[in-house]
Amino acid sequence: MNVINLDQKFGQFSDHWHPRVVADLNDQHVKLAKVQGEFIWHSHEAEDELFVVVRGQLHIEFRDHTSTINPGEMLVVPRGVEHRPYASEETWIMLVEPQATRHTGTVEHALTRHDLLRI
Repeated sequence: MNVINLDQKFGQFSDHWHPRVVADLNDQHVKLAKVQGEFIWHSHEAEDELFVVVRGQLHIEFRDHTSTINPGEMLVVPRGVEHRPYASEETWIMLVEPQATRHTGTVEHALTRHDLLRI
């Protein structure tokens, strides 16, 4: 049971859209990622996805509206809902999702990471 310092963990990497696992919670991964620019349209058929903004501002585009998440705020995207995250400036996010969740859903893309690093 070690305390995890988020600033220290975020300081260990600089690339965007490449989540790192920092903890396990039951059958869930707690992941950190730095994001900037646009991600891809995707959905997760079997899993909800929790986004927590630590620093910056994250926009999540849905087919009928866009939600904006500020530091200290979170948003749950329900399973099966198509969405596309984007950030105008570098944004630090925390994700909590089942261990089997691929961050690009069923879409295979250059941004898809098959083996997540653990920090």
